[in-house]
Amino acid sequence: MAGLEGTERPRQAAATAAARWTPAVDEELALKALERYGDPTLGEVRLPSCPESTVAARRLTRCVVVTQWGLSAQLAEQAVLLVSELVGNAVQHTGARHFGLRMARRRGWVRVEVRDPSRGLPCLLPVRVTDTNGRGLFLVDRLSDRWGVDLLARGKTVWCEMRVADR
Repeated sequence: MAGLEGTERPRQAAATAAARWTPAVDEELALKALERYGDPTLGEVRLPSCPESTVAARRLTRCVVVTQWGLSAQLAEQAVLLVSELVGNAVQHTGARHFGLRMARRRGWVRVEVRDPSRGLPCLLPVRVTDTNGRGLFLVDRLSDRWGVDLLARGKTVWCEMRVADR
């Protein structure tokens, strides 16, 4: 019994957190992220290079894709995953203090850009079923219709695009 006590607290905390989550709470958090960092559709928003920024970027994406652009839940989930992977790579691999996030929609396309000051290029690695990391760019490659890197005078922009149906 003593061994189970240690696992009950995390389970209770997770159950309590899940009980507090609602779409309204998610939308409120997304709007707070929008107020704090800005709208990535109006220009590049600057985020600190830390794991918490991945959460903020996901919230910004959901807010933009669903609320502003009115895209389907499936496209929203795909866009959120793409942003999460690009931002995660910037946070984990560049050593930057900040990175920029920008999103654009044009006829039939959604584009996501993550700019950082590193000129190190991302590498698409082969992925095996047993791999526990190194899947980020693989997912970007599979989920987006196209992606690439633009080298800048100081840094780079990693971008991806996905096709969307126009209303």
